[in-house]
This record gives sequence, C-alpha cells and structure tokens, in this order.
Amino acid sequence: MEFLSQMWSLLGLLTILQNVLPTQLLSLLHSLWQSLQDSLTPYSYFDVPEFLGSAAVEPNALYRHVQLYLHRSLLLSSPSPPRLTLSLPRSVYGNACAAAAPPSVSLSPNHSVPDAFNGHRAVWTHHADTLQDSLEERRSFSLRLPKRHAAAVLPAYLAHLAAAADSLERSSRARRLHTNAASPRGSASWSSVPFCHPSTFETLALDPDLKARLLADLTAFADGREFYRRTGRPWKRGYLLHGPPGSGKSSLIAAMANHLRYDVFDLELTRVTTNADLRALLIQTTNRSLIVIEDIDCSLHLTGDRGLASTRRHKRRRAAASDDSSDSDDDVMGADNHRGKVTLSGLLNFTDGLWSCCGEERIIVFTTNHVDGIDPALLRPGRMDVHVRLGPCGAHAMRELVERYVGAGVGDQDMLDAAEGCIRDGAEMTPAEVGEVLLRNRDEPETAVTELAAELKARVNAADDLQWEDSAAELSDESPTKKGRKGFGGWEGKVRILGRLRSLTKSDSGRRGVSHDRRLHGRAIFEPRPARARTDVRHRTGRLIQLYLP
Repeated sequence: MEFLSQMWSLLGLLTILQNVLPTQLLSLLHSLWQSLQDSLTPYSYFDVPEFLGSAAVEPNALYRHVQLYLHRSLLLSSPSPPRLTLSLPRSVYGNACAAAAPPSVSLSPNHSVPDAFNGHRAVWTHHADTLQDSLEERRSFSLRLPKRHAAAVLPAYLAHLAAAADSLERSSRARRLHTNAASPRGSASWSSVPFCHPSTFETLALDPDLKARLLADLTAFADGREFYRRTGRPWKRGYLLHGPPGSGKSSLIAAMANHLRYDVFDLELTRVTTNADLRALLIQTTNRSLIVIEDIDCSLHLTGDRGLASTRRHKRRRAAASDDSSDSDDDVMGADNHRGKVTLSGLLNFTDGLWSCCGEERIIVFTTNHVDGIDPALLRPGRMDVHVRLGPCGAHAMRELVERYVGAGVGDQDMLDAAEGCIRDGAEMTPAEVGEVLLRNRDEPETAVTELAAELKARVNAADDLQWEDSAAELSDESPTKKGRKGFGGWEGKVRILGRLRSLTKSDSGRRGVSHDRRLHGRAIFEPRPARARTDVRHRTGRLIQLYLP
C-alpha cells in the first residue's frame, strides 16, 4: 500500500509539473529521456509513416511495400499474429471480377509481428494514433533491428522487402480494359472497365510447342528488367498475331494479359484524328500493359501512304518545271499532307519512335487476317518482334477442345479418330467453329463427336468436289484456261489433267481397301492397305456422309 501511495504521489507531481513548466522545457526533457533510452537499448528503431511531409498529403511508397510484404510473408504464415484486421471494400459488391476475391488482411494497430533475414531478427509494429480534435488516424510502421548490425542489414532487407511487395502487387492488383473514347479534338483520353476475360494458356487450344515458346518468351520479357537496361533497349516487345477469323487471336491476347497480370489498352485507330492524339494516348498508358490494335489492315489505309507521298512529290516537281504556279500547288499539297489523320509515319513512331520509350514493360500487339496487307516497315524486328500464325485447328487442338467441352474420355473414340483422319486429309475448321459444334451438343458427348466428324468429312468432300470441277473445266473444249494457252498440245494437256484426276482418286481407292502406292527412290511401290469399316452419318444439311473408321 505504501508503494502505491508513493506512485500516486509521483504521478500527481508530474501532472503539476506539466501544468506549471513551459512547453519548450517539457519538450526538452522528453528529448533527453528519449536519448537516454536510445543509448541504453540494444536495438535501432526505424519509423515508416503512411504520408510524407508536415502536411501529410504525399503517400509513402515504402509504407505500401511494408503492407504488402507483411500480408504475403508474415501475416498468413504459421503461427499467425494474435490479432489481425480483415477488410472487404464496398467496390467488390457488384463486380464480377472481384466477387471471388478473399478479404484483405492487415496487422491490427499497436501489435507486432517478428521476421528473420540473414540470421537477424526484425520486429514490425503497426501504430495508429488518433489526432487531437479529429477523427483521422495517423498510421505508421516501426522496424526494430539489432543496433550492431542495423547499418549492414537495413539496405539488403529493404531491397528484399521491395521485391516481395512488387511480386505480390503484380498478382493481386485489379486490372482494367481501356479503350480510347470518341472525344472532341485535342482531348484524346481513355475510358476503362474491369478486365474479366477468363481465357488462359491452360484453356487455349494451341499446339504444345507454340504454347511453350510463347510462355517462355513472355516470362523472359517480364523478368528482363536488368537485361533491357544492360543492352540499352526500351523495355517493350511487339507481337503480330495473324490468321483467319475464329483462329483465337483475341483469346490469345486475353491469355497473355492474364498470364502477365497486365492492363489492356484496346486502341481503336478510326477514333484517332491526328498523330498528336495518337502520341497523347500513348503517353497516358501505364507500365505493365498490353497495347492492342486489332485488325490493323482494316483500321487505316497505311500501306499506300508511301506511294501516295511519292506520287505527290513527283507531281510537284513536274508543276515546278512547267510554270511558276507551283506555289499554289504546294499549298494545296501541304494542306492535304497535314490534314487531320493518322499516317504510317505516326504509327511507326508510336511503335518504335522516341515517344514509345515514355514507359516500360509494355507489349504492343497487332492482329490481322491478312498479313500481306500491312506495310513491311511495321513488321520488322524492333516493332513486331514475334510473328505468331494461328491457323485452322490441328488434331491435338481438336482433341483438347473435345476433352474440355464434353469431358475427357467421353464420346465415340472411333469417331474421334475419324475426325483426326479428316484433319490429316486436309479438312480445315477454326477453333471457334469446332467449339460451336461441341457447344450446341455439350450435353450429348457422342452426338457432339459424331457431328464434328461429319462436318470435317463434309469439308473434305467439298474440297474434293471443287478440285473435280476445276479439272473438268480444264478438260472441256470450252475451257477458258485451255483457250488461253499457246504452244501446248491438246493430248499432252489431257494426259497431264488425267494424271491430276488419278491423284485425286488415290485416296478414295485407298479408303475402299484396294491398294495405295508410295514412292521409294523414284519407283512406285504398291502394297495392300487394310480395309476399314464404314459407317454412314447424316450431316446437319441432310447430306449422307460416309466415314471410314480405323
């Protein structure tokens, strides 16, 4: 009791001194006490406030790094701290992309969590102080390190913390799909929505070798900060995706964005009025993004710019040589050249000019159905570094789609083998067409596989019928092809065409089990071919299709 009474007396004396002594003297005494504690303690303390400066308006990037690092490395580990704070932002509700996201976890105020780095023990403490006469909180983290090793450990520890936080931010940040809005002149800008495309490399029906090469190239690009800095190259890469409609170009772009966790900027060139607007849009894009221009051969007439400029220069030279009226012609041409439109030169500077280096870790993707319609200057390395051709569905991709749509090991395997045989015989269907056939029969696997095989067989027959019609036209006396030839004997032409028709019938005779031939050292060797069972399938058009099963 006597001890408690003395403590109360001391507290009362301190209260009186706080009311009597000046504020400056109290601050000095507090500083002396802190200095005495710091000299006696074996630890060093480092404060990381949430905001910088006396006004506390500039965010502290290190505070965000500490938050992410503690979330990933310490708070969810075992054993976890005694008290954690769970939060779920209101913006998650109604957002299909974030609906499945787990709540965020943070360290509760005035609690600590230990960490270890290179054999040294560190302790993080979260502080949250309420400001006087205000409802706002001033939050900060404090780091405690052994005083003897603090100077040597701190730089390496902070670098380790920043790398871990950067990796977590890549995988957890919300991504968005941007498009350039049709805005008045001089105000080019982007508008965005959450990016929720489900396509991944696991769901893409691609050739395994092509998929592995793409994944390796994308991973090397994302991890190539030091390489690009060492070689003096801008940290960007260009991809050209070309192929027929429905071959999966857009799905591949979405899979690339999901794999790298990048934002997507879908640039609509027809909405851009001038090269200056194009440059302004480029400046507004963020790092770690895919800049996509789809169907570039249809967006603008870019291939004719060089030829048109050459024609105009030639006209001006002729006008200058003939009379003195070239000044008015030059004025007209100059006005035509500088009218509001995006030119090939502007697009070249967009992809590989000085302004393309205003950011880093960017991928530029062009898509086209006809690669021959693009100016070669856009396709050279440095602009489009990787050319990816996406064609019709191969046998492996077709099996992968069947397994994904109707289930692995489900369906008629003989029909599936027959469908693969049709693909090897030249039948072509894009992944979109194969997926549609399987989608409308997804509840009946055997029907789906049968209809797919019938569709492929119908395309083989259609291609054969077209070749027969062409050959018959050449045999006809009224054939324009035959009339247009000079110096080519009639009987020689018929022999050549009959040889072509014979080559077309070889596969049919082989299917009937008669024989097939192969050539060895220039000689035709005939060998029996085993007969295959035949089944009749009615195509969706009503045509009866004969499938030969192995």
